[in-house]
Amino acid sequence: MVMTRSEIIVGRIVLVVILVLTVLPLLSMLSAALQSPDRIPTGLAWPTHPHWENFVTAFTVGHVWVLLGSSLLIVVVVVPVSLLFATLAGYALGNLRVRGGRIVLVAMVLGLTIPFEAIVIPLYYQITSYGLLNTQWAIILPLIGLYMPFGVFWMRAHFLGVPRELSEAARVDGAGVLQEFARIQIPLARPALSALGILIFLWTWNQFLLPLVLVDDPDKRTMAGALGAFQGQYIDALPLLFAAALIVMLPTIVIYIVFQRQFIRALLQGAVKG
Repeated sequence: MVMTRSEIIVGRIVLVVILVLTVLPLLSMLSAALQSPDRIPTGLAWPTHPHWENFVTAFTVGHVWVLLGSSLLIVVVVVPVSLLFATLAGYALGNLRVRGGRIVLVAMVLGLTIPFEAIVIPLYYQITSYGLLNTQWAIILPLIGLYMPFGVFWMRAHFLGVPRELSEAARVDGAGVLQEFARIQIPLARPALSALGILIFLWTWNQFLLPLVLVDDPDKRTMAGALGAFQGQYIDALPLLFAAALIVMLPTIVIYIVFQRQFIRALLQGAVKG
């Protein structure tokens, strides 16, 4: 399909508009973060004398190094474990067609429809009964469970698109289920796994409500979760709050820029299969 000149022009205009709408809020936050700490930022106005020390103050006062370690611990556990369980379940539902798979799939779809806020209070009492309140495990275990419906649905969609002839050829050559899964299915699933890993990382890093409810110590929360405590302490110093917010956002922006090709490749792969 060949695009006409008018379609190309319209597409570029849409991309430019989306780019402006994406970058403009970041520039506004940056200009607000560089204002004097005793000043209330108004609109997008670059300060005459930028206060870059606001980032140093927010970094020090917000215990960013401690929070970075806590966030990395949570991410390092949540992302691999979620990918492992979602891949195994997605392969079983999409390729092996196990008995009772439709019931499990319906349960996963129902899990996607449950609002996260509706289970916070029951989750609080459950975590308390396990003795995990005010620990990183109070964040890690619920997040793994919360990501399962989407992760399983995502990986199942990928495995459904893999030709069954590959599995049959592997079985003819004498490969078992685990050998086929490790040597054939996993290499083919790398784009889907990369995109899912990026999404889970972003959701975990930006998790705000769960750490705020289940962890009292701000140093044991995620960086986004600790931003609530920082906001309550420095509500009158808005430039410091904007600086802290940009520090929290920076790792997610870097991760997306680094892995954007894998993410787009997975989305295009799914579009082509559909």
